[in-house]
Amino acid sequence: MLVPSFRLRGILSSYEMNCNQRVLFVVVLALALACEAETKEDATAPAPPPTPVEATFVGSQQCAQCHPEEMAAWTDSHHDLAMQEPTSESVLGRFDGTELTLDGERWQFGDREPVGDKAYRIRVPEADGAPRVREIAYLFGVEPLQQYLVRTDGGRLQPLPVAWDSRAESEGGQRWFHLYEGESIRSSDSLHWSGRLQTWNHQCASCHSTNLEKNYDEATDRYDTRWAEIDVGCEGCHGKASKHIEWAQNGASGATQGSGLASLRGRSASRWSFVSGASIADRIVGSDSPNELDVCAPCHSRRTALTTRPEPSHAFLDDYLPALLEADLYFDDGQIRDEVYVWGSFVQSRMYAAGVTCSDCHDPHSLEIRDGPDDSCGNCHAAEAFATTEHHGHPEASEGASCVACHMPARTYMGVDKRRDHSIRVPRPDLSERTGSPDACTSCHSDRDSRWAANSLATRGALRTAPHPGTAIHAARQGAANAQSELASVVSNKDIAGIMRATAASLLDGSREAKANSATVTALGDSNALVRLGALRALERIEPRGRIALAQPLLRDPVAAVRLEAARILAPAPPENWPPGTRVSLAGPLGEYRDAQFANADRFEAQLNLSVLHAQLGETDEAIRRAERALKFEPMAVAARVNLSDLLRATGREAEATAVLRAGVAMTPESAELHFALGLSLVRQGKSEAALAELERAADLAPAVLRFAYTYAIALNGLGRSDEAVVALVEATRTSESAARDGSLLFALATIERDRGNRTAAIRWARQLAATNPNDPRPETLLRELGGEPAAN
Repeated sequence: MLVPSFRLRGILSSYEMNCNQRVLFVVVLALALACEAETKEDATAPAPPPTPVEATFVGSQQCAQCHPEEMAAWTDSHHDLAMQEPTSESVLGRFDGTELTLDGERWQFGDREPVGDKAYRIRVPEADGAPRVREIAYLFGVEPLQQYLVRTDGGRLQPLPVAWDSRAESEGGQRWFHLYEGESIRSSDSLHWSGRLQTWNHQCASCHSTNLEKNYDEATDRYDTRWAEIDVGCEGCHGKASKHIEWAQNGASGATQGSGLASLRGRSASRWSFVSGASIADRIVGSDSPNELDVCAPCHSRRTALTTRPEPSHAFLDDYLPALLEADLYFDDGQIRDEVYVWGSFVQSRMYAAGVTCSDCHDPHSLEIRDGPDDSCGNCHAAEAFATTEHHGHPEASEGASCVACHMPARTYMGVDKRRDHSIRVPRPDLSERTGSPDACTSCHSDRDSRWAANSLATRGALRTAPHPGTAIHAARQGAANAQSELASVVSNKDIAGIMRATAASLLDGSREAKANSATVTALGDSNALVRLGALRALERIEPRGRIALAQPLLRDPVAAVRLEAARILAPAPPENWPPGTRVSLAGPLGEYRDAQFANADRFEAQLNLSVLHAQLGETDEAIRRAERALKFEPMAVAARVNLSDLLRATGREAEATAVLRAGVAMTPESAELHFALGLSLVRQGKSEAALAELERAADLAPAVLRFAYTYAIALNGLGRSDEAVVALVEATRTSESAARDGSLLFALATIERDRGNRTAAIRWARQLAATNPNDPRPETLLRELGGEPAAN
């Protein structure tokens, strides 16, 4: 019915009809009338079912009518006070004209004249260096610090880098302080308070307010951000409550409690019991429901949103892509390094594996730790077994007698905010020696070292020496000889935490070792979605055409984060390499991946991802446009700048590519990647000496990056400076175990020495290449040419 009606309207809008058109008009009109008549005759047919009405947000005060105890606990919690309007009660900082000079910049808190109860002003150094008075728009947090937001152009809110230390004066608080004290952050720096990396709308907002709608308009580069509630209210965790309220008002009949709510287990659904006098309790499950960690994780993890409208009732990995144990976020053994917000450390823990959830230790409404830290631990760990000197080795009244001091050591973020590591691990000072990770013992005994701590625990028989997956991850990152085999063992061991196995899987290099390749294939079919995610990232080390058979099944994965990662990995695989009729399976997941980037279109990372995707699909003009936008958003982003220069080069615009790189070097002169890319650009233009200087600088800045050293040495050799080339290559082989086995370095040394007439040296390097790279056919040919025999393996 709709089609004829639409065509009828289209025909009537034409100002001229020829004979054929008139005939068509009659036919279409007849169809339309027939449809109308059919509708009248069929009036007695049953009406179609009504379209389901979506649940909506109602506000926390509605919830309070039936849940007064929960509302009382939530009131004045960190969730309740996550974001506030400035009032005399809510503002903690002193806006009394106080001045503070930090790194040569002057801040003034409050005008010298009274400004009234609700107007709080601050004189700030702007991006251009000039001071300006801005009014505080909102407050962030309460303890141990409070931040302040100001409005800027384009609907943006920016948190200021100068915050109020709300701790007691006796603890060093009640003062203004700079969050980046000791760092020089100028207007050109990504971390300047006025820059995009500090914009509230995409950095902080979604976790400090309920039902946040970012409403970013890419065409105008503006925000119209809105929320249902300014703070983290009931529906921030439980979801839209309108249907639940209907259910309650209709007599609370039925078992669903209304749709739209996230199902949280709650403490009433399970309990912990000490069975048969055991010292550690077992979980006795009373009812089954989704893990509440999926509700907490979005705001307590490092992750990227995959949609503009995540829901508390959704599985975490369907709405978000979490970070694994990346080297810049976690130490090699999994301890927290950067500010990672709990989830990534907690899912490593034995507590998580045993079924412990957030609300077992924290009241879900007040967020307070139940019974206090140590007594909370005692709910599952019998005090007579663990709260003893025999267990912890400290006098009963000392700080070392605390459970959290040893098992949840803290790191300080934002200047004053101590946050505990939720991996709840047994101290392993022996690992600290091997991997460089922190040691809980020496965090208190700062005058001692990890070896002392390990010896002390060994003397008491308390040192654990079992293999730890962190050693494999550390070995892989250091390029150790047996690293891939160790990683494969970690990945296959299902007693190890999924996020640790996933991180190990992401480091596998199947292009080099058969065992690593086998482990990757197995991990792609693992029951743990994180492991599948890590294995997909390992596929980036093989040629795109070789990824198809391995990754294509995961385009149908039930978990969105895995599907989208599979699409990203397969996007560059050439169409001609796909089996006939199978590439169509990429379309849907690739569309989801593209939509996820648009959900974050206000971030340079998303623009860069879109640029790479368009380039892989052969859409060069759009790839360049997105790369330019990424660089506009973040001028200091090295990856975006190198990407843009590569695209310009590919389209024959080498001079523009060089200009882009030179501008980057001027802003970030310590970037080895930029110097390297600039050196290659100058090589292509025949500017050998200038290129050599850039390549040398790259090799000096990043000696561990072997391709920098290799390219620099080849450039030296090309200019007839073979002596210097050999020196550079030899130095490079000494930087790590993996460097000593690197096929490119060793082959270059063998061939350069051969060409210089140093037959003995050439044979030595060729034999080393044969011994360390048994699958490489080049040394055999080279040794035959030189008249030498390969060393026995």
